[in-house]
Amino acid sequence: METTILVVDDEVKILEIIVPFLKQEGFKILTATTGKSALQIAKLEKPALVLLDWMLPEMSGLEVCRELRKTSSLGIIMLTARSDETDKIIGLEVGADDYLTKPFSLRELSARVRSVLRRIQGQLEESPIIQRGNLTISESKYQVWKEGREYILTPTEFKILFTLATKPGIVYSRLQLLQLAMEDDFLNYERTIDAHISHLRKKIEDDPTNPVYIQTVYGFGYKFGDGT
Repeated sequence: METTILVVDDEVKILEIIVPFLKQEGFKILTATTGKSALQIAKLEKPALVLLDWMLPEMSGLEVCRELRKTSSLGIIMLTARSDETDKIIGLEVGADDYLTKPFSLRELSARVRSVLRRIQGQLEESPIIQRGNLTISESKYQVWKEGREYILTPTEFKILFTLATKPGIVYSRLQLLQLAMEDDFLNYERTIDAHISHLRKKIEDDPTNPVYIQTVYGFGYKFGDGT
């Protein structure tokens, strides 16, 4: 069964390059040129991954990303001409799994796409349910509940949470979390893990400024608390 990817970009020349390449790579490709149409197509077709341009008519790629994250855990890779690291952090904070700066090589695009898809597929493999405090985490169903409410996490957020929750109390450095949750994609950007942690806390913590689940170990990294 073909994996469906939605490519969202208002530059025809970009679509003319990306779409044929990804089709040759074996993917089913859908396209959109505006943010609103991207949301409509994503809702109807439920792609596994979205390649999302930052600058779009009607609504920005960041706005589209935020909307997608309200209801979906599909993979999202932002495409942008912005190269500043602050912009990368912003993209990750709103829920993107990865970030590609234009111009990029098709080889790099393929590697990033397959990396995010591997993370998603990895969540679908059978594994036990973990109960930590009020959190229930099912890797096989790729779901997280807290007191009966389900929380929608990105693939990277889920991998970080599952990694930490599997061994509560064990301290992980940013680099270790990057290697375990994001493979080799961001090893030169250790601080990107902070953006994912921040977003994760906003979703699962009662008070993100005083977290009980995802705890900071200053000067080293993060650990999972008992949630009490």
